[in-house]
Amino acid sequence: MESLVALLTTNSSLLALWGALLLHWVLPIPYPLHPIVIWQRLALLIAERVNHPKENPSQRILAGSLAWFLMSGTVLILLFAFSQLVWYQTIFQMTLLWMAIDWQTSAKLAKQFNQAYNLEHKGRCRELLADHVNRNTENLSLLGLGKAGAETLLLGYGRNVIGVLFWYAIGGGIAAIMYRLAISLARTWSPSREQFRFFGLPAIRIALILDIVPLRLFALLITLGQNAKLTFKGLMQQGENWQLPGPGWLLVATGHKLSLSLGGPAMYNQIKMERPRIGGKIAPASLHLAQIQQLMTSRLWCWIIIESGLLILFHGLA
Repeated sequence: MESLVALLTTNSSLLALWGALLLHWVLPIPYPLHPIVIWQRLALLIAERVNHPKENPSQRILAGSLAWFLMSGTVLILLFAFSQLVWYQTIFQMTLLWMAIDWQTSAKLAKQFNQAYNLEHKGRCRELLADHVNRNTENLSLLGLGKAGAETLLLGYGRNVIGVLFWYAIGGGIAAIMYRLAISLARTWSPSREQFRFFGLPAIRIALILDIVPLRLFALLITLGQNAKLTFKGLMQQGENWQLPGPGWLLVATGHKLSLSLGGPAMYNQIKMERPRIGGKIAPASLHLAQIQQLMTSRLWCWIIIESGLLILFHGLA
């Protein structure tokens, strides 16, 4: 016990990591007051000013690029400036990671959605998904809701937990919060929305670059264990079929791990978008959604333990 306390007190990165996780579970930030929500509202206000539908696509892409760098660059400069003023760097890093990570939202969504889906309460399922996806949910069938729910949970855990923790290991709390802000901009200005078809392209491309390494590493972690050979084979066959390379690997790996059918057509702005069908052949049911939650929870803890070990190793080498 004494050695564990000594390890935490001497390794500030490890202490901030576990402190942020504990703080996130004990004292979660209320959704309406979360900095990410405020950030998204600000992004919409800026887009209203500079995203002009009558301009040609290249001008709208340029406007989107400038808006992205203006918002992200301003925050980055302020964070670096503030980091020079704080006395306790560990608390500063822990606070940034606490604001960036969002495990509880996905866990809460999984519980509520699975309960509603088990009762075949389509209205409640659509209502729960509406705040988490850009696609149209009002006409989704029970099968479509199962697929959409599974995909939403996977990407929620992948981006809001795994991606955040990966970039924390790379660049501390500043990198973690900047990654989360970038992902939020990509969703707020998603090109799947007609008004952001060109304006949002820079944001989604930056998010793809930031996503590809952590989500692919997490997908490889998912392949381990039961059905590992079949899962890895499916990942190699279908991993590049999805439009987004990072999320694609995560969805394919989980789909083959649990033999679940994911992907397929989806409605965005009342327009049908053809997406590849990936994974296994079984349509997600309530049981499978519970399996996804169990799989994600176990792999998330594996990731945290591995990351903690790497932080200890790097601290020892330093």
